[in-house]
Amino acid sequence: MKITQNAVVEFCYELEVDGQIVDHTTKERPLDYIHGTGSLLPKLEAHIEGMEPGCKFDVTLSPADGYGEIDPDRIIDLPKAAFEVNGEVREDLLVPGNTIPMISPMGGVIPGVVLEVSADSVKMDLNHQMAGKTLHFTGEVLTVREATEKELTEGLHGEFVHSCGCGGCHGGDCGGCEGGHCGEEHGEDCGCGCH
Repeated sequence: MKITQNAVVEFCYELEVDGQIVDHTTKERPLDYIHGTGSLLPKLEAHIEGMEPGCKFDVTLSPADGYGEIDPDRIIDLPKAAFEVNGEVREDLLVPGNTIPMISPMGGVIPGVVLEVSADSVKMDLNHQMAGKTLHFTGEVLTVREATEKELTEGLHGEFVHSCGCGGCHGGDCGGCEGGHCGEEHGEDCGCGCH
């Protein structure tokens, strides 16, 4: 079977950036996804569409086709007070190069990299870690099959299920789920990431 819309695909790959392998999967532990659901970078997904098990791929994505260029507006200065926990600034976290999870205005988590620390402020880079990078993927398609109705509705790993209405987690608090554990309230994993 060829890779088409709504096919479940397993593949292994290596991702090379700046001459170094920065991510990979193996045949024993491949990446799997449902084709056409936005799980992959669009240009990578388009490149492997139509391939069959055993097909190998080699594709290079420009920053524009990957995670975008570095956006200078996403490099920000924050007051040190923003890093207070229980009234104390977590100086141990404020080390250049350290990645700290930050909460966006929409309540999502954005990894921020500490660039500089001064007496009163911290310069953070909120760009994706692969922004501005050329991505070189090589790999092999391992299996291709039709997705089941359940997989199309719920996702391959339950990622499309949002039945609890909690709207995701904000600072460790899961809005509509008791105790922050949707599974306890509803007897299943709601997919909101509260666990």
